[in-house]
Amino acid sequence: MIALSPVLSALPALLAAAIASLSLIVLRGPGRLPTALPNMRSLHHRPVPRGAGLAVWSGWLMGTAWLTAPQPWLAPLLLVIAVSFWDDRYGVRVWTRLMVQAVAACAWIWLSKTPLNLFVAVAAIVWMANLFNFMDGSDGLAVTMALFGFGAYAVAGSMAGVADAPILWALVAALVPCLVMNFPPAKLFLGDAGAVPLGFVAAIFGISGWQEGVWPAWFPLLVFLPFIADASVTLVLRLLRGARVWEAHREHYYQKLVQLGFGHRGTLLLYGALMMGSALSALFALGRAPSSGPMLLVLWSAVLALVFSAIAYRWRARNMGFNESKH
Repeated sequence: MIALSPVLSALPALLAAAIASLSLIVLRGPGRLPTALPNMRSLHHRPVPRGAGLAVWSGWLMGTAWLTAPQPWLAPLLLVIAVSFWDDRYGVRVWTRLMVQAVAACAWIWLSKTPLNLFVAVAAIVWMANLFNFMDGSDGLAVTMALFGFGAYAVAGSMAGVADAPILWALVAALVPCLVMNFPPAKLFLGDAGAVPLGFVAAIFGISGWQEGVWPAWFPLLVFLPFIADASVTLVLRLLRGARVWEAHREHYYQKLVQLGFGHRGTLLLYGALMMGSALSALFALGRAPSSGPMLLVLWSAVLALVFSAIAYRWRARNMGFNESKH
């Protein structure tokens, strides 16, 4: 496919940002979105409308619909968006959601004709979709990760001269207005309709970029490492304790950080720095020394392990103090 001219390359992003902004104005109207009510497991103390992710998808899809590039991800993504928004409004059983996500992943693999191990690929896609949702519990966190993550994808795609780069830039542009609404204190939440599809898209674009030789396999892992590490370590620890991993909780490291007094802004600042560092180092390695990617993955994993250990230490100390104060 012939690459677009510079002017046409910027048009999808401009359209996506404009349509997403207009969609947010419409969605903010009373009663147009379901409301997230505070509960024992949330980090918020007031009702906030959720489902603002619909603005991201309306902006992105309408801003890129006129492009002629093959889009085997479109139908599977729409399926994930539909079941996720239904879950926001009415609730959907866990196994039903997982089954729909697995079907969507299988559909994308079949439509894209990507030569992958089906079980491994579906598991990776479904896990990425859900971990993004797990990590969407603090103001601005998931949108910021998406901006850095898809921004890194877009830069890498532009560096490689791939014709799909404008589609990635359009997604970044559609996310910017949502960050304004989701920045602490959040006026709107992404909801499942935003977070789950973002993880789904991060996985399928990461895999397709690897399969097409745009980047090595380590690149998407490093770009999204702060989210992957927090969600994965938390899940493993809960499994080892025999906890019901499908139930909502407040045991992620970012959740503990908020509860330790960092608040939503402090947590966003720390995690935003980690996101920016891992994404920029991934781009630097991709452009200058691709062979250093696996080592950077190890180094950033060590950095995150230290951060998580520090948070866990403070968490234990706080809980011990609470227990002692009760005697």
